[in-house]
Amino acid sequence: MSLKTTYKEKTVPALKQAFSLTNLMAVPKVNKVVVNVGVGKTLKDAKMLEAIIDDVKNITGQAPVKTLAKKSISGFKIRENQVVGLMVTLRGSRMYDFLEKLIRVALPRVRDFRGLDPKKFDGHGNYNIGIREQIVFPETTREHLEYTFGLEVNIQTTSKDDKQALELLKSLGFPFRKDNS
Repeated sequence: MSLKTTYKEKTVPALKQAFSLTNLMAVPKVNKVVVNVGVGKTLKDAKMLEAIIDDVKNITGQAPVKTLAKKSISGFKIRENQVVGLMVTLRGSRMYDFLEKLIRVALPRVRDFRGLDPKKFDGHGNYNIGIREQIVFPETTREHLEYTFGLEVNIQTTSKDDKQALELLKSLGFPFRKDNS
């Protein structure tokens, strides 16, 4: 069963009952997922940047947008309008496909993974996951393995508080830690 089907058939009725909601539109849902990759170490190597762009495109199913430096910082050897990151915003079916891949394939492949920290919400119902290496995703190509990079996954929900967002993500199958250690 796909994640979108799980949300519609199981999550919505469960959350509606759990939070005593009468309006179907008041049930929290995942609004969008933003994937960020910092490419500061690739400032001198254009080939490495292209390999990272290809991997991000394969992982997310969508071409990334290059984020540019707003001003020059000599201490970091960054010039104004230089590429310092890549960003992908996922919505709709691509978002659900990516989340399903993240939950069922990528997170279980993370070394020493003991579950997601339920305290990583931002106070507004959004959750951030940091992944150290892209190799946990099955779409990464073998010829680009010398170029490892980390990525940040920001999951934005329509919930206004962290409790509802936590229950939403738990019902979708996110593997949160049981204990508070």
